[in-house]
Amino acid sequence: MKIIVTGGAGFIGSAVIRHIINNTQDEVVNLDKLTYAGNLESLTSVSDNSRYSFEQVDICNKAELERVFHQYQPDAVMHLAAESHVDRSIDGPAAFIETNIVGTYTLLEVAKQYWRNLAGTAKKANFRFHHISTDEVYGDLEEPEDLFKETTPYAPSSPYSASKASSDHLVRAWSRTYGLPTVITNCSNNYGPFHFPEKLIPLVILNALEGKPLPVYGKGNQIRDWLFVEDHARALYKVVTEGRIGETYNIGGHNEKQNIDVVNTICDLLDEFRPLPTADLNISSHKELITFVQDRPGHDLRYAIDASKIKKDLGWEPIETFESGIRKTVLWYLENLNWAQRVQDGSYRRERLGVNQ
Repeated sequence: MKIIVTGGAGFIGSAVIRHIINNTQDEVVNLDKLTYAGNLESLTSVSDNSRYSFEQVDICNKAELERVFHQYQPDAVMHLAAESHVDRSIDGPAAFIETNIVGTYTLLEVAKQYWRNLAGTAKKANFRFHHISTDEVYGDLEEPEDLFKETTPYAPSSPYSASKASSDHLVRAWSRTYGLPTVITNCSNNYGPFHFPEKLIPLVILNALEGKPLPVYGKGNQIRDWLFVEDHARALYKVVTEGRIGETYNIGGHNEKQNIDVVNTICDLLDEFRPLPTADLNISSHKELITFVQDRPGHDLRYAIDASKIKKDLGWEPIETFESGIRKTVLWYLENLNWAQRVQDGSYRRERLGVNQ
């Protein structure tokens, strides 16, 4: 297969590309605008592979999308390109509307026309448009035993989740109205190597190493289902190659944790790997850096996914427990501080802008 991966320089997109290049014979076209969260250094291990190509393209640019589809003639699209940080969506929702809604619409239109032009070919019969979304579209869970199912009504709380819910609806409409062969996945919170440092887990790791406060919203009692990104990449490939047209699959890690417990676990691991006291810090544990801050507006309390459908239909389930995955994650950051430093100081972007623009 030849697969276009939109947002392939992002956290999950880069994991998907590494998985495909390292574990299949498929070709990948990485289509990414390279916003602040796009980092080609996350793909260094596969960027020289003959089955990998990169195109710096905005998914809102119809003409460029048409060029890429015509040039590469893909067998599938895995659509991950999105603005995804909830806090940023609260401060500036316009970019989320533009990328997540208008961008998805533009991509759907180009994919639809490309697919139609394949009339009478086996390539048309096998084409897939895989839209990757989030469990946040479902809103908040009220009861402790509740789980998000594929049939759970949408009730997004933030501009981010509302924009992703909108994009999900567009994909279903293009499938129902035009017959475009689509599949949708909704995942829980991802974590793992190459995670952008503004997100909770890498932020806590890197702040702790520098002796900075570890900010925790409210009381830290928000519950999330944590999914190791490499498990997610395996699931996404399963869906794009084996999933049934028109279906939705929820992907979760079966690891519900309160945010404060996640932070405490990271602190325990850092105490083990980098024992205190460190220079200029009069503390005996990284836990003493935890700082509770004002909760963000509209913060959902609990997300949890029922991933039984993807296990039953496609035979996928996560390999990593939270305990094994978070240990791998902390160790990866300790061994790749240069990658994190280049993101934090912006040098990964400055060098890229000098070359590409």
